[in-house]
Amino acid sequence: MWPRSAVQTPGGWGMRPGTGRGRTFAFALAAALACVGVSDASAQQSAAKGKGATNLRSQVKVNPSAKMLVQANELVYDQAREEVSAVGKVQIYYDGSVLEADRVTHFRKTNRLEARGNVRYQTKDGNVIYTDHINLDADFRDGFVQSLLIETPERTRIAAASAERRDDNITELRSGAYTACEPCKDDPSKPPLWQVKAKRIVHNEKERVIHYEDASIEFFGVPVAYFPYFWHPDPTVKRQTGFLLPTFFSNSRTGTGVSIPYYWALAPNYDLTVAVAPMTRQIGPLVSAEWRHRLVDGAYSIRAAGIFQQDSSAFRDASGVSPGDRDFRGSVETEGHFRINKRWAWGWDATLLTDKYFLSDYSTAANGVGSERTSQIYLTGQGDRSYFDARAMGFIGFGRTDDQDQLPIIHPVLDYSRVLEQPVLGGEVGFNANFVSLTREQSDFDRITAETTGEPDALKCLTNQNPNNCLMRGMAGDYTRFSTELYWRRTITNPWGVVFKPFASGRLDLATRDTDDAAAAAFVGGANRESMVRAMPAVGAEARWPFISVHSWGTQIIEPIGQIVVRPNETHIGQFPNEDAQSLVFDDTNLFSIDKYSGYDRVEGGTRANAGVQYTANIHRFGMINMLFGQSYHLAGKNSYAFADSANTGLESGLENDVSDYVSRIYFQPVGNISYAARARFDKNNFDVRRLELETRATFDKLSLATIYARYDAQPQIGYVEKREGIYQTAVLKLHENWSIFGGARYDLNDDKFDLGLVGLNYVDECFAATFSYLADYSNFQYTKPVHKIMMRVNLRTLGGTGFSTHVGSEKTN
Repeated sequence: MWPRSAVQTPGGWGMRPGTGRGRTFAFALAAALACVGVSDASAQQSAAKGKGATNLRSQVKVNPSAKMLVQANELVYDQAREEVSAVGKVQIYYDGSVLEADRVTHFRKTNRLEARGNVRYQTKDGNVIYTDHINLDADFRDGFVQSLLIETPERTRIAAASAERRDDNITELRSGAYTACEPCKDDPSKPPLWQVKAKRIVHNEKERVIHYEDASIEFFGVPVAYFPYFWHPDPTVKRQTGFLLPTFFSNSRTGTGVSIPYYWALAPNYDLTVAVAPMTRQIGPLVSAEWRHRLVDGAYSIRAAGIFQQDSSAFRDASGVSPGDRDFRGSVETEGHFRINKRWAWGWDATLLTDKYFLSDYSTAANGVGSERTSQIYLTGQGDRSYFDARAMGFIGFGRTDDQDQLPIIHPVLDYSRVLEQPVLGGEVGFNANFVSLTREQSDFDRITAETTGEPDALKCLTNQNPNNCLMRGMAGDYTRFSTELYWRRTITNPWGVVFKPFASGRLDLATRDTDDAAAAAFVGGANRESMVRAMPAVGAEARWPFISVHSWGTQIIEPIGQIVVRPNETHIGQFPNEDAQSLVFDDTNLFSIDKYSGYDRVEGGTRANAGVQYTANIHRFGMINMLFGQSYHLAGKNSYAFADSANTGLESGLENDVSDYVSRIYFQPVGNISYAARARFDKNNFDVRRLELETRATFDKLSLATIYARYDAQPQIGYVEKREGIYQTAVLKLHENWSIFGGARYDLNDDKFDLGLVGLNYVDECFAATFSYLADYSNFQYTKPVHKIMMRVNLRTLGGTGFSTHVGSEKTN
């Protein structure tokens, strides 16, 4: 058996809803000490039957609303001693609870009740209490228990050498122990993986608090932490004021620190958490606070942090300056989400910072803060056949090359779509609309390879911004556009199995732009201010004719696909600043897209045909294979992809010629746990590989592998001046039922070096979880030199978790 000792509290230093730290063991001793007895009425009833009666069953009213059922091998009445005893396999059922023992005796002189021998008491809420001896008074207010063991529905266990209840309110355990771990199957006498021991544990039911004195946390029976005194809320409390588990962190700029949070449960629907984090180098301390408030229709939170730095020079870069080199640094973050009704909701997410590096420099989160932060306020609506989304947005870039003046403020962007309920001409009719208005303080230029010699290409774009040296990612000034589209589409299958999909659409774009940047104006037609109207009707059809063949080895389908789209030329190419359509990758996923641009600022024009063939085979015992091969053809009018806009989108995409490059896909899954995928774009003239992606995934009994290889030709006209080639490998190996190792590495084949590596060890069982990992990042967006991180996270089920992270990064540039 597990040693009679132990206890702490799940939630340890306090509890907080929604964090996993508020779970506590169900402390059912009070119920045990108030367990049922045998009344005078039951004794008198059984006296007439005499000694030796078996399987005696009697229902006795203990109070007007509850009844008791007593079952035993015999019922003994001793008139001389005035004792009534139920003996042999005693079972007493009362108000949903069950008491079992070898013998239960009621002492009429002292008006006390005693249960002895293999006592098992199951409470109404599912807690199971084991002991050898219970003694309590008849009104169940006070009592004493020896050798107590409690098992809760949450699979936690509590043991104590003895327990006493007094004043109908106070329960005291001596030499107690608590754990959420199961006993060892091979040797139950072994100490559990972890347990909390205390010499004295006091449960105050009125205050709903459990106090611990002289407590320690043990791992495998070895003490690792000592607490002279602490307390936590009892199981009836879901949230209560108190300390939360601390988090530790370290880096070369702040030194080693610990964040100690304190939680205030101010009301059932709002709370406050304040954390103080002293550090060895910045001293500080860093003070942070989080306010959370839940209302009837939603919730919001506000987080703030700040520090007066002791050594701000630690954040200077090689040039001697940095945004973090200031006395005070801080942040304010807030978010909220509210339901207007069952279809509509609104909310916000906002961040204010003294500098863009504050969150990364003082983050105690092991997974970092990401590459950017978006602040927004939004309104969304969802109908049965419609969707609405409107939001205003601002951005904060955390990268060393991010310039805040080059990031836009969007005020707002709006999307609406609707599909009509009734079909028109047997087909679906829908409507899409998009509106955007944005402002940018400074134009964002990116270099391209120039043919001229002299100064380096990067400097040419800095000193002479024109379309020969640069492309423009974003225009300074104001830009507003409204786009609306009406479409119709239908699917028809003829008797020969040919699937026809005729379609028609009409789109209208209205836009204005205003810039005082002469260099930016040169990228959008030369005029500083201009209003534009663009219309694009389109009609076309797609046809698929699948041929199915059934064989003894499986089935196969060959499906020729053809599509034609007829429309006029795209107008105002380059005059619309390209803000939302800069991403264009021509591959199998958009071969049959009517418009291959990713946004509304560009629209495909001219007559185009897309053709391909798809093959699918399902082979008995050898899985499934799917292949696609195709090409696109510009037939008439102006080829949109051959004409540059401010970002040169479309150039070097494989679509800029009348006959496109070839695109293909192969997917093979021989068995359920192994798959292979390949995507490629081949030069239309010599079949040279322009773009290649290979991916394989495999899961075996204890090993999971994933490999991704990618190779992309240089595309200098859209800003990729060098070839990109690399391989990324991840693996997870389960060493044991509870142990696993994981890792990943990315190798840059172009530069012949590793630029990312991760390795870690993970342990998980029913009561304990721990993760240790090491990360080496040679391509971090904030640092000019590699960043190395060591991270550790430990979680004790029901008590909560804590962690430690440290990283060493070199110079930041502003």
